[in-house]
Amino acid sequence: MPTSDALPVILLLSGSLRAGSVNEAVLRTAEAVAAASAAAGSPAPVAAVRYEGLAGLPHFNPDEDTDPLPAPVAALREAIAGAAALLVCAPEYAGTLPGSFKNLLDWTVGGTEISDKPVAWVNAAAPGRGGGAEAMLRTVLGYTGAAVVDAACVRIPVDRGTVGADGTIADPAVRERLAGVLALLAGAAGGAA
Repeated sequence: MPTSDALPVILLLSGSLRAGSVNEAVLRTAEAVAAASAAAGSPAPVAAVRYEGLAGLPHFNPDEDTDPLPAPVAALREAIAGAAALLVCAPEYAGTLPGSFKNLLDWTVGGTEISDKPVAWVNAAAPGRGGGAEAMLRTVLGYTGAAVVDAACVRIPVDRGTVGADGTIADPAVRERLAGVLALLAGAAGGAA
């Protein structure tokens, strides 16, 4: 997991395993926006770092939620503990969160790493979609004790055709909204990891 030496880290959690996912594109774009903002001398720069271990997490088993944790789970919890805030972008599947992402969240319930940590999400679904995933995300985050930053929880519908070859979204309006989300999360975190 990459880290930042001087900047507070916002950990980016994608709820999709799909290659070319628009949710992943949103987070890649947030990562690029954070880097550009820091390079431009932003008064409140952050490092946005994508978590890439979703596919490697074992199925949640309460019997294994003890020390020593399975290595992928320990790495997840360490990444969360080291972050100042979390930003989630997850699709809706069959009216709720995808099972793989719900599995990630289940592994966080038994730890304290998310407790009181600022968390927000971006819903990239088409208008009228994604509400079931948002509702489930809010419910599960409630069990973890996360500090949901409502003002930073936004809908930014993304069409797959707007994702560039580099996996990011060039639309200035999308980038501006993501910059606002990152700023709200950084503010909620107090600017420190």
